[in-house]
Amino acid sequence: MQLKHLRTLLSPQDGAAKVTCMAWSQNNAKFAVCTVDRVVLLYDEHGERRDKFSTKPADMKYGRKSYMVKGMAFSPDSTKIAIGQTDNIIYVYKIGENWGDKKVICNKFIQTSAVTCLQWPAEYIIVFGLAEGKVRLANTKTNKSSTIYGTDSYVVSLTTNCSGKGILSGHADGTIVRYFFDDEGSGESQGKLVNHPCPPYALAWATTSIVAAGCDRRIIAYGKEGQVLQTFDYSRDPQEREFTTAAASPGGQSVVLGSYDRLRVLNWSPRKSIWEEAKPKEIANLYTITALAWKRDGSRLCAGTLCGGVEQFDCCLRRSIYKNKFELTYVGPSQVIVKNLSSGTRVVLKSHYGYEVEEVKILGKERYLVAHTSDTLLLGDLNTNRLSEVAWQGSGGNEKYFFENENVCMIFNAGELTLVEYGSNDTLGSNSFLNSKCCRGMEDNKKLAYLVDIKTIAIVDLTGGYNIGTISHESRVDWLELNETGHKLLFRDRKLRLHLYDIESCSKTMILNFCSYVQWVPGSDVLVAQNRSNLCVWYNIEAPERVTISSIRGDVAGLERGGGKTEVMVTEGVTTVAYTLDEGLIEFGTAIDDGNYSRATAFLETLEMTPETEAMWKTLSKLALEARQLHIAERCFSALGHVAKARFLHETNEIADQVSREYGGEGTDFYQVRARLAMLEKNYKLAEMIFLEQNAVEEAMDMYQELHRWDECIAVAEAKGHPALEKLRRGYYQWLMDTQQEERAGELQESQGDGLAAISLYLKAGLPAKAARLVLTQEELLANTELVEHITTALIKGELYERAGDLFEKIRNPQRALECYCKGNAFMKAIELARLAFPVEVVRLEEAWGDYLVQQKQLDAAINHYIEARCSIKAIEAALGARQWKKAIYILDLQDRNTASKYYPRVAQHYASLQEYEVRKNPFVKWRPAHHILLSGCMRPEDVSVLYITQAQEMEKQGKYREAERLYVTVEEPDLAITMFKKHKLYDDMIRLVGKHHPDLLSDTHLHLGKELEAEGRLQEAEYHFLEAQEWKATVNMYCASGLWEDAYRVAKAHGGANAHKHVACLWAKSLGGEAAVRLLNKLGLLEAAIDHAADNCSFEFAFELSRLALKHKTPEIHLRYAMYLEDKGKFEEAEAEFIRAGKPKEAVLMFVHNQDWEAAQRVAEAHNPDSVAEVLVGQAREALEEKDFQKAEGLLLRAQKPGLALNYYKEAGLWSDALRICKEYVPGQLEALQEEYEREATKKGGRGVEGLVEQARQWEQSGEYSRAVDCYLKVWDSGSSSLVEKCWMKAAELSIKFLPPQRSMEVVQAVGPQLIGIGKHSAAAEFYLNLDLVKEAIDAFIEGEEWNKAKRVAKELDPRYEDYVDQHYKEFLKNQGKVDSLVGVDVVAALDLYVEQGQWDKCIETATKQNYKILHKYVALYATHLIREGGFAQALALYVQHGAPANPQNFNIYKRIFTDMVNSPGTNSAEAYHSWADLRDVLFNLCENLVKSSEANSPAHEEFETMLLTAHYYATRSAAQSIKQLETVAARLSVSLLRHTQLLPADKAFYEAGIAAKAVGWENMAFIFLNRFLDLTDAIEEGTLDALDHSDFQDTDIPFEVPLPAKQHVPEAQREEVRDWVLTVSMDQRLEQVLPRDERGVYEASLVAVSTGVRALPCLITGYPILRNKIEFKRPGKAANKDNWNKFLMAIKTSRSPVCQDVLKFISQWCGGLPSTSFSFQ
Repeated sequence: MQLKHLRTLLSPQDGAAKVTCMAWSQNNAKFAVCTVDRVVLLYDEHGERRDKFSTKPADMKYGRKSYMVKGMAFSPDSTKIAIGQTDNIIYVYKIGENWGDKKVICNKFIQTSAVTCLQWPAEYIIVFGLAEGKVRLANTKTNKSSTIYGTDSYVVSLTTNCSGKGILSGHADGTIVRYFFDDEGSGESQGKLVNHPCPPYALAWATTSIVAAGCDRRIIAYGKEGQVLQTFDYSRDPQEREFTTAAASPGGQSVVLGSYDRLRVLNWSPRKSIWEEAKPKEIANLYTITALAWKRDGSRLCAGTLCGGVEQFDCCLRRSIYKNKFELTYVGPSQVIVKNLSSGTRVVLKSHYGYEVEEVKILGKERYLVAHTSDTLLLGDLNTNRLSEVAWQGSGGNEKYFFENENVCMIFNAGELTLVEYGSNDTLGSNSFLNSKCCRGMEDNKKLAYLVDIKTIAIVDLTGGYNIGTISHESRVDWLELNETGHKLLFRDRKLRLHLYDIESCSKTMILNFCSYVQWVPGSDVLVAQNRSNLCVWYNIEAPERVTISSIRGDVAGLERGGGKTEVMVTEGVTTVAYTLDEGLIEFGTAIDDGNYSRATAFLETLEMTPETEAMWKTLSKLALEARQLHIAERCFSALGHVAKARFLHETNEIADQVSREYGGEGTDFYQVRARLAMLEKNYKLAEMIFLEQNAVEEAMDMYQELHRWDECIAVAEAKGHPALEKLRRGYYQWLMDTQQEERAGELQESQGDGLAAISLYLKAGLPAKAARLVLTQEELLANTELVEHITTALIKGELYERAGDLFEKIRNPQRALECYCKGNAFMKAIELARLAFPVEVVRLEEAWGDYLVQQKQLDAAINHYIEARCSIKAIEAALGARQWKKAIYILDLQDRNTASKYYPRVAQHYASLQEYEVRKNPFVKWRPAHHILLSGCMRPEDVSVLYITQAQEMEKQGKYREAERLYVTVEEPDLAITMFKKHKLYDDMIRLVGKHHPDLLSDTHLHLGKELEAEGRLQEAEYHFLEAQEWKATVNMYCASGLWEDAYRVAKAHGGANAHKHVACLWAKSLGGEAAVRLLNKLGLLEAAIDHAADNCSFEFAFELSRLALKHKTPEIHLRYAMYLEDKGKFEEAEAEFIRAGKPKEAVLMFVHNQDWEAAQRVAEAHNPDSVAEVLVGQAREALEEKDFQKAEGLLLRAQKPGLALNYYKEAGLWSDALRICKEYVPGQLEALQEEYEREATKKGGRGVEGLVEQARQWEQSGEYSRAVDCYLKVWDSGSSSLVEKCWMKAAELSIKFLPPQRSMEVVQAVGPQLIGIGKHSAAAEFYLNLDLVKEAIDAFIEGEEWNKAKRVAKELDPRYEDYVDQHYKEFLKNQGKVDSLVGVDVVAALDLYVEQGQWDKCIETATKQNYKILHKYVALYATHLIREGGFAQALALYVQHGAPANPQNFNIYKRIFTDMVNSPGTNSAEAYHSWADLRDVLFNLCENLVKSSEANSPAHEEFETMLLTAHYYATRSAAQSIKQLETVAARLSVSLLRHTQLLPADKAFYEAGIAAKAVGWENMAFIFLNRFLDLTDAIEEGTLDALDHSDFQDTDIPFEVPLPAKQHVPEAQREEVRDWVLTVSMDQRLEQVLPRDERGVYEASLVAVSTGVRALPCLITGYPILRNKIEFKRPGKAANKDNWNKFLMAIKTSRSPVCQDVLKFISQWCGGLPSTSFSFQ
């Protein structure tokens, strides 16, 4: 194998930027490269970059450059890539099947150390090495990883064998370890294999050995068990450096190793069994090879380098073109890539055993591949890409291939048929037989039916390799075919009877007589046949008796199926008529075959119920049940009227549907459904097993009870130790007794060991035999005399004498036992008993037994008993009655003469009727049968034979041939009879005997007789025998030899083939010759045929003679055929003369051209066919071209006046300069088109083509053709040399600016500019634009290159209108780049918006603080809204505490939401919550102060916020009071006061807090009412309505009735239950009154409004209660406090020095305009 550089996929960089890893996908469609910047680049198979994606670190906190990618591999399905990284992780990316699919991580495997190398050998299995020395396995299905084996040394390399079933790992200490997932029967060892002298960084596993190399500059090939096979030592080569990487070809027969500037190639030589080094591939400045990847089909090798370059090489041994349609690329000795040149599809043909592929053929309408190796045969289907390799010993290429079946190839070789399924590496079957008629293969249904002999059909299962049926038929079979599913076989015999054989049931049915045509409808199990004038169609072959018959007039010619209809084509005279079949019925069968039962059901529902549709419903019901499509099965049983089954399935479907709804998935997999289906099939054991697997013991027992199968039910209960076992037994016993099943009850009692009870029941049931059986098995029961007597009485009464005898015998009463045995005719037992107890009775009993058997007509059985009883007469009578003649003779021989003489005549009469010949034996009997003599021992068998043969010979002499025949046959000597008939020339009898006794020799006998008769001159008789032997040729030859041509012609015409009689006629005519021959042939009408026949058989003289005499116009044709015959024989001069005589000089020219005899060809052409001279010259030119002699070829073509052909040949050879020269000189009109074509070709060719374009452009430039030069430069495009492309574009632009018109230069610059910008040359592009005053384009180029200063300068100096344009783009750039800090100086609002988008709120607020108040509060509001959405109202509140609360109406909802969230939040009723309430209070105070100064002053919103402020103040003051014990009542009063604001607060929480506070200070009446109200509210929340609330307790108070219904419970369940218990307890106590306390106004003491007067009191700032007296007023109107409460609050501050209370005081001072100067009052 040689490496040939194809292209550079990735250009190298100036410094080190190594390619860390590369991989080809399994389907050869994708190639992945990972570079040092951790980006994966994806290329297609043509080397075009199509996609890329970045890898990611295990943890982002270490940064994107914290790791290296060390390993990469594609999944077997090519849709995923595994990436191994040094940050201890493997990611699996799903990249999809198409380019541009979204890349997602579908697996990740975290490890304990860095991943150093990685392979993906099989589905779900990734193998990788770690820095700590372990080799591990990651399972992508379970997302788990496990250790395969561990070492103590860093894993430096990892590779797999060709099949992916084994792995090799190389370690830093030189160890190489081998591990097999499956050793594939090789028996090779696992574990440590070898210690390499250095770390084996370059490691490859080839087919025959392991190749390792490293820093010692030596390559070592190891054997399969680690022995050194070969060493290649380069350690003394100063040019060589360390080996860094290696790769084995996919076929395992080549290894490439990478080092510095060099690739070394090792090829395995199978003949020498050694590695041979090919010429190394050296590329200067390539530097160190860091990665190698071999394409899976072996055609390409990619090498990655230290500088980041990727080079692609072509790897092949040789290429060839097959029939101008296929390209064969031998990438290795055992691997060939077959490419279809028209479609571009490729198939990789590979020997899995490593054998060298010798020859590849493409056969079977150019669809199927056939290739040979030394020991195997390779087959493949190009359409489906299914390939097979089977063991095959060479047979000289004599195989015949049949490709009629698209799944299976049939190969005939040496009388044997071999079947190979495409895609399988095993032969389906190999059979020697006469004829194969049908083979249909499906996935798991591969069957073959063939004829073993003309009357026997064998059916073979090719998958299992066993015979599944043999059919012996009484007549010869002439046609057979399996249906597509392989379940039915059709065959027809010679009597035109059509038979259907069901393979599963092995049943044969004759379905049609006089069948002249039969065919399965393609793609279905519908059958079409013709019976005389009837067309018969079986739409449901399962019911062969149901056939649809229609009349037709002609013969069926075939079937056509397509376009949604099936037609039977019938030939009626000269026309063809189409009879359309019922496509619906066919579709039903097709739907069944496809498993689409829904479609089949939908179709059947459209039909009326007929016997035919009923059969279809039954078929569908059976199949639907098998496929678990239960709804369809239910529908089928409903249609069939099987109500019970339909109802049972309906219940089953309901269970399945419910399970599917609740748990998802297939409900039919639920155990109850499976069990019910087993019950439906009456497989109760299976149903029980399913129930018990799920531990559903009760369900199994219920099933058996429902079926009244109590035994099985009890067995289940016993097995599972069910507690209801005894109850079940009792219930079962009671049921048996109730239903009068005493026998079953007795069996139950017997099984439980209660023998007496069982016997009682058996007797009750009238079953004394069972009772007796039980007694006989239990000794203790036998001791019960009364019981035994009772049983025997019952037995005798029931005439069960034998069983009674057994019982009597057991209790030692032989007399009664013998009586019972005799009465019951149990003579065997009676005789056995008599021999022991009554020996005298034995003879009498034997005679009685014989008499009984005679009564029973068992005469042959009675004989021996009479003999035992010495009753000879009875014995003889019995023998004669039983026609046991031999036994009778035997007994008679033992009798006296008088007794025997009575019976001998009857015996003799029998033998006489059989015509048995007799032999003299004694004076009493004249003749005895020979068999008698044989059996009596008087003569040996050979003596009998001699006797019979002697007698037969006597008969023969007397001319009694039939009698002689009978004797010969009697002693099994038919051959003597045959010889006798032959000797006497009685050939008919001879043939009869041969046919009877030697049918296999019948044909040979006829032939032999025919030859004898021919020799004797009895030709007519000889003809008969020859024809019977099917040897008509011998008959013809016989008559021809005898000159009886008419007879020969007659026989040939009657028995020969289509041309036999013509051949005879020709010979006959030839024997006559001349005019006589012509007359004969005219008479027979065979003159022209005879001439053709003579010419075909090379009898040209005779053909010429006939044509000369009768058909002169045929003479040129015979000359032509004679010329072709001479040409084939190589007699070219004679052939030339004949061609010319035939008037076909051009054929002579073509003959010489074909043989490359150019001189003779030209001579004939010039002399006889001048038009062919040009063709001769062209042919000569083609030969010169093949020899690369272009100059000679050009001269010849110009002589032939074919300059166009010369042009084309130069173009095909790539000699464009010569082509252009020819074009200029001879066809100048095509010069411009040719020039354009040359430029297109140059563009396509890449590198070399580019150089040609550049050279051409320079020539145009030098010749002053600047426009063409520019066009040429613009066409240069080479992805591998961007600098060259850039120079060409620059040159094009310069030339256009200097020399071309402005319009043209404008077009060129506008074309070049974007290209320069695309490769990063923004300044150059801008300069060209400026040369043509394209200011905006120049600015855009600078902007795209991010050269903002240049862009601004150009705008400022050349066109100030664009300064804003540049600024706008600069802002956009900063925004897009996220450079917010820079953006602040340009556009602060945009910067703030960007901070918001990025979520940098702190920075946003910090920056906004430096701006004006309006901007600040815009972003504060945005941040607050964000925090509230995130549930952070406290942080939002803190924001407004820090920055103040402006009176912006758009902020009102934010403030309200903060207030609502605060009052609804739990845990705020405590001293610790003070600061939160104080913050809320302060923010609301700030807001209200701002509202007073705004346009919103005194608006409803203002009033609402004032109320919220007051509420927040109460909450804050309550929290402060809760921190001091002496202010407990103040806190309680504040909780009560808050109730008047429940339209803003959660009502249930407010009443709860008020009730608990009142309870704590002992105000039980109040506590009871508030907590009772709280309980009512909790109930209302659960019900979702306040309609049921009773407000009577709060009449005449300012506590509102109409309050919002809280959305949820604000008090936990446990606390609600405590309240409920307390209220219940208190309500039972009569001491409390359910009324609120009243004050001196006669109203509820906490109510601000007096109902009677309507006067509203001011609320106290400290308690919220109304101030009735001792009022302290503050400077701000409407603000006051009760003096007692105020003094109490001040005293608490003094004594406790509480900072929170001081803060409350400070707030009151702010709010109310200062504190009052009142003195403390202590009363």
